[in-house]
Amino acid sequence: MAIFNLKKREIECKIVYYGPGRCGKTTNLEYIFKTYKKQITGEMVSVDTEGDRTLFFDFLPMGLGKIKGCDVRVQLYTVPGQVQYTSTRKLVLKGVDGVVFVSDSLEVRREKNMISLKDLQQNLKEYGSSIFKIPLVMQHNKRDLIKQGFPIMSIEQMEKDLNRQLKVPSFPASALNGEGVGETLKECLKLTLKSFKKEMNL
Repeated sequence: MAIFNLKKREIECKIVYYGPGRCGKTTNLEYIFKTYKKQITGEMVSVDTEGDRTLFFDFLPMGLGKIKGCDVRVQLYTVPGQVQYTSTRKLVLKGVDGVVFVSDSLEVRREKNMISLKDLQQNLKEYGSSIFKIPLVMQHNKRDLIKQGFPIMSIEQMEKDLNRQLKVPSFPASALNGEGVGETLKECLKLTLKSFKKEMNL
């Protein structure tokens, strides 16, 4: 739920990058942090968990416009993907305004993608939210691995597995070289702002 900071004339919104372990959530945030340096306020905070990390930082995107005369400040978070960190994932999702679901294109991660999406659905449900109603964008990551000879799934297969019912915007990406990273974030911000305006009857 967006937070109004009347003193600073800002609306704070929270976007969470969700997905299975090692699918590229951290790489997405690191790329955004590096590329949009001028629009970032403060440092990237990293909380290390064994084999995975929770990252977050504040981001003041330019060109988003104002809502009711307030700037929009975005907080970007990642969650640890490994199954054992379910309580951390749930905690990070608290008060979320928009979600980027990062799926892993490697064939061997097919099941992990589906388990992670179910996990997201369940956690949102426990907060009284719905995966069908929250601003959600999908990113099919690691598309570059095909050039290195890794067996990766087709976009059609991934859409069928993960997006058949949801029908949300989705982007092929390679977070390592930044392909699709900005587009994914922009789309998620666009949907999140649209949802704010709807809530506020603007």
